[in-house]
Amino acid sequence: MITIELLRNLYKKDAVFLTQHVIERCKQRGIRPIQIRQAVMNGEIIEDYPEDFPHPSCLVLGFPPPGLPLHTVIGSDGKTAKVITAYYPDSDKWDVDMKKRKEK
Repeated sequence: MITIELLRNLYKKDAVFLTQHVIERCKQRGIRPIQIRQAVMNGEIIEDYPEDFPHPSCLVLGFPPPGLPLHTVIGSDGKTAKVITAYYPDSDKWDVDMKKRKEK
């Protein structure tokens, strides 16, 4: 199981990597890698995906400067982690706290 403490420790060890997908999406969305790190270091896990392949993953909500909510999906094998995607959550799809998906 992935914990926020595990992800923070992996960042401290420089064991978190960006996939090509997230690099491209970040460019499109105006998100810098440092903002992803800040979101993880100060955020919380809001969803777990233990069955993801090849490794379990989770959704982290953080508020990096300038304080906008940022969602980051990260997978980990326990020794390293890969950022899969990052995005600014859409208020049409998420509750006001950006922690829960709105029901359809």
